[in-house]
Amino acid sequence: MKRLTALVSGKVQRVGYRARVIQLANGMGLKGFVENLSDGRVRIIAEGDDEKLKLFEEAIDIKNTFIQVTNIEKKHSQSNGEFGSFHKLVGTGETDSRLDEGIGILKDMRDLLISICGKQDQMLGKQDQMLGKQDQMLGKQDQMIEKQEQMLGKQDETILEIKDMNQSLNEKMDRALDKSDIIELKSDVSEMKSALRAKGII
Repeated sequence: MKRLTALVSGKVQRVGYRARVIQLANGMGLKGFVENLSDGRVRIIAEGDDEKLKLFEEAIDIKNTFIQVTNIEKKHSQSNGEFGSFHKLVGTGETDSRLDEGIGILKDMRDLLISICGKQDQMLGKQDQMLGKQDQMLGKQDQMIEKQEQMLGKQDETILEIKDMNQSLNEKMDRALDKSDIIELKSDVSEMKSALRAKGII
């Protein structure tokens, strides 16, 4: 069994680095602790088998979106078996300041959600206005269709009246004129009908 003492520099505090180190150490069955130092570094003391400690040394050199390890000072020594698990040491007031930070973040998130909900309400209001206007347009469209139907009804009445007048005229002409005049008049009427049909009147 060996002990690794590591002083880790870089962006390693308040970014979840210690939690990641604990996860790695527990996954490898190591014992020890991890803690933040006042100079911005993180100190790790880990005890375990040589092979596991070598893997651990490589694994704690983390570089991702949040964590950026820039340097690791390592010291190896014999383990003395003083640790029963791997854990995080927390400085005085650290938990309170983290809770305050967390509360601040939650308040910011709440304010953001309130703002989003307000904007969503505005959008829903505008959507209701648009639907109201759409209903008005549909109502006007219904009125236009009704007027169009009335006009078509009047057109049908006019056509019937013209047909009645035409029939009445034909009958009167039959009575008043001789056959040659009737044929000529019927021809004229026929032409008139053709012209009216061509214009869509009848």
